[in-house]
Amino acid sequence: MTDRHEDDDIAGELAAMRRYARALARDHHDADDVVQDAVVRAIERDAGYKRGRSRRRWLLAIVHNVFVSGLRRRAAERRRDDRFAETLVAHSDAAQEHHARLTDIARCFAALPEHQRAVLHLTAVEGLSYQECADLLDVPVGTVMSRLARARTALRELDEQPVPTTALRIVGGRGD
Repeated sequence: MTDRHEDDDIAGELAAMRRYARALARDHHDADDVVQDAVVRAIERDAGYKRGRSRRRWLLAIVHNVFVSGLRRRAAERRRDDRFAETLVAHSDAAQEHHARLTDIARCFAALPEHQRAVLHLTAVEGLSYQECADLLDVPVGTVMSRLARARTALRELDEQPVPTTALRIVGGRGD
């Protein structure tokens, strides 16, 4: 257990921890999350701190490790979402552009928060009513409706994103 003096040591290093986290994350909200997680980890692992060493270096190392762990976790989530999206469209016999479109929709679906993805799947794919979905998830019907509305909005935003266009030059023909 930490005593008051050790807690003050951590509090005294918060400014340095925030500066370093902001340099890593390049976003003050994300940096604050990293610092919060690092402080919790430092308090939990205070027994691992070797007395006589620099508390600042120890805390900055924790900030670094929390940040890198978050990057790895997000990369793993993206890979998992991509694999999930690929399985959703792997067995479709759609034409090439439809296949590409289905892949985009599947990726967007996979990227939805779990609670929105669950509600959308249960209602749109499995055909459950709002009430059946609410009973299954043990949430009010209004929660099902709001989660479904948010999920549909997120999927609609995919359609509203401009498709990048590039001019093609025909080799051997007129390029205007």
